[in-house]
Amino acid sequence: MARTRIKKSRSKGRSIRKGTTQALTPRQKTILRLVSQGLTNREIAGHLGISVRTVEVHRFNLMRRLRVRNVAQLLRQALLLRLLPRSFGSR
Repeated sequence: MARTRIKKSRSKGRSIRKGTTQALTPRQKTILRLVSQGLTNREIAGHLGISVRTVEVHRFNLMRRLRVRNVAQLLRQALLLRLLPRSFGSR
């Protein structure tokens, strides 16, 4: 199992993980894509056939891993990390 390097950031002593995009699980990437489509936790749960609580846990872990506090920051970070297509947001 490969180790992830941790680099200390100069701002507020936070650490930044290299390879964050690889650190997301396939399920987290799916949840992120569905969140970006504007689906609610209940809609995501129905779409994937899992419980709403499971979706909440996936979103919590996703937001913690990307170090964001709300959905707007989550989508912004996902765009910066190229986890969402460039066409996202242009309609």
